[in-house]
Amino acid sequence: MSKAHLSQINLFETPQLQIPVAPLSSPNLLTANGGDIGTFKDSLRAPIHRWFKYPAGYSYKLVEQAFQVFGIGPDQGVYDPFSGTGTTILTAKQNGINGVGIEAHVFVHWVAETKLYWDFSAAELSQWVAKTLKEARRKVGRGLPKLVNLAEVFPALIYKCYHPTDLEVLYLIREYGAEIESKPYQGLFKLALTDTLRSASTAGTGWPYIAPRESNGHSAPKNAFAVFQKILLAMVADLETVIGKTSPSKTRNILGDSRKCEASVDDESLDLAITSPPYLNNYDYADRTRLEMYFFGLASSWGDITRDVRDKLMMAATTQVRRADYDLDKLLRPELAEHTPNVYEALRAGVSDLSQLRREKSGKKDYDIMVAQYFNDMYDVLRETYRVLKPGAAFVLVLGDSAPYGVYIPTGRYIAEIACSSGVGFSSFQLENLRKRGGKWPGNPQRHKVPLAEGLVILRK
Repeated sequence: MSKAHLSQINLFETPQLQIPVAPLSSPNLLTANGGDIGTFKDSLRAPIHRWFKYPAGYSYKLVEQAFQVFGIGPDQGVYDPFSGTGTTILTAKQNGINGVGIEAHVFVHWVAETKLYWDFSAAELSQWVAKTLKEARRKVGRGLPKLVNLAEVFPALIYKCYHPTDLEVLYLIREYGAEIESKPYQGLFKLALTDTLRSASTAGTGWPYIAPRESNGHSAPKNAFAVFQKILLAMVADLETVIGKTSPSKTRNILGDSRKCEASVDDESLDLAITSPPYLNNYDYADRTRLEMYFFGLASSWGDITRDVRDKLMMAATTQVRRADYDLDKLLRPELAEHTPNVYEALRAGVSDLSQLRREKSGKKDYDIMVAQYFNDMYDVLRETYRVLKPGAAFVLVLGDSAPYGVYIPTGRYIAEIACSSGVGFSSFQLENLRKRGGKWPGNPQRHKVPLAEGLVILRK
């Protein structure tokens, strides 16, 4: 399939590739609330969900809508193979539904674990936060010990992101938090400080990129302690809305790999799956928490991030590619050729086009390997999710299409066809459009002009 033909395919219009799969009969199962359900906008305003601003997430309202549409209630279970900061399983817990999630990113997994812990006493929590803020303020007031040089404590990225006064305060808050003996309380404190980091910065720390300034002393300080205090008090207030007010349920959030989870999740044990896999847009999910991991001393270099996070994630970015590790003549796994020959041929043509464009482009990005390995990895995720779902259960995926170097890849369409092949086993699919994407940088000469979209893939076992 040529580049020209690929660019004409639309993920959510009439299929260009034909397979003997009947779509689900009910139209627009989950899109009644509009395109924002595929974004993090709703969750930014929702108790507990808002504790960590993660625009790679989606709306908790999508999960609630899916519970209604597919009749999921108490004593049933929902699964998320890319649980991220916990949107799916947190919503399940709020509704008294059992939840199982898997997340490979160690820091993001910790964020979700902290958001999912509610076993506090409301009275004790109120007393703790008042005492803790008083003691933390006292520690900050004593100032930095004479022997501590923050330029030596933190990597240069951190040092450039804050006014010196704010960085000193943040460091002292961090040191106080490390002394908290109770792990649940320490986690709550640390997550409040985590959410403070981007709000208290004088640099451009919005998602997805960090833009530190060489000199941050010219901007006024942000009053980091006030920012932290506001966030921690809001988190405690959020907890008070759920403590003792939700039905009992069981929640497991596994630090692991959803491509191979046989030892973690039983066959045919869950009633619904909802997730948003990494998009095929060259976003480096390992790099998204570099600021936080550097600040807490969990990493100090690109190599640390690669070893501890990047190498554990499924393929979605060229920064994960070591080109010498791949046989360029055998990038796509043979199961794709055997079970979905149309998808295989379309992908093979796209990968070939990307290999040629790589030689022509100055950046020489490894989009060819990235695209091939993405679908290789998703094949395993689909098989594992099929395995853990009960017969008749649905699998809902929030997905965006992609156009690396302008070569259009209808990600959702291909995943739907792979999922409904004999190699995986889902019986039917439905595609629902959510919103248009990709128009934020119209003047960027380096960006392609291919229209993109975000939507839902709904699979039935």
